[in-house]
Amino acid sequence: MSRDRSTVELVARRAPLAGVLLIAAGASLWGLDALLRKPLTNEWSPYTIVLDEHAILTACVLPILLRHRDQLARLTRAGWLCAIVIGWGGSAVATLLITEAFAIGYANPDVILLLQKTQPLWAIGAAVVVLGERPRREMWYLLVPAAIGTYLLSFGVASPSQVWSGHELRPVLYSLAAAALWGSATAFGRRGLREVEPNVLMGLRFSLALPLLFVIALAKGAVLPAQHAVAADWLRLPLLAVGSGLIAMMLYYRGLRTTPAPVATIAELAFPATALVVNWFAFGTTIGGWQLAGFAILWVTILMIYRVPVSVPRGREVAVPPPLPSGA
Repeated sequence: MSRDRSTVELVARRAPLAGVLLIAAGASLWGLDALLRKPLTNEWSPYTIVLDEHAILTACVLPILLRHRDQLARLTRAGWLCAIVIGWGGSAVATLLITEAFAIGYANPDVILLLQKTQPLWAIGAAVVVLGERPRREMWYLLVPAAIGTYLLSFGVASPSQVWSGHELRPVLYSLAAAALWGSATAFGRRGLREVEPNVLMGLRFSLALPLLFVIALAKGAVLPAQHAVAADWLRLPLLAVGSGLIAMMLYYRGLRTTPAPVATIAELAFPATALVVNWFAFGTTIGGWQLAGFAILWVTILMIYRVPVSVPRGREVAVPPPLPSGA
């Protein structure tokens, strides 16, 4: 047992600095999401925002898909199923949910963003079904402090009855549902990466989400831009799509290829650190002491989860980097 622990520590110490910095840079871009997304919800429908965001992203990744169309031709039925689940659930619906959460006037953007750190918990459950990966027994014990940390982060020390009757519940549920979809997309993405390269899967993620988003926006009467959109909105949209979406994903992917998961988790702290600072300056929002304690419990628990061995089916021992947990 001591030999395994020393091996983990040795790998962590030798993680290339460049990879760690790339992950931190990508995570910092996620932290800017609220700065760009929340002001858009003042005039724009969430359905229009996410539709236009994916239209920009699809235009960016279309050359990738055309260049690697031979990989698309070789995709199996299971591969296409994974791509559709990632595109429709992990990109379209999840991004709609997080945008809806920001659109709720009383929602705390800090809580909405920090709850996205629950994604590994959802990914573990999905990996059991999709990949046949079986966590060791000790991992299930860690779910208890993870649940406590998530509750404290969401509601502080409020009682369940207060939570149920209060107004904080809806944005928290939206945020957790988005985290569940993004976390599940990690498992489906790891399955999809057996058949295509990461950039191709990323391209499918955005492009497959676009038709579904168009149908939803059409049904909601939200295809056209906001009537009272200001000039700054037309700058925020491409920055949101390309900055905290495309570029953040590419940086994270590249860094994750050379960085062990426990080290990557530490580097990802650039995300909440950036988000808390940016949201404090931009919106004057902050979280209380109990909520901060909840986040600390959640993060430490996830760091410990990453160190628990997982039983992988024979022939699949070589790990592949998962798709970015962040949304589009």
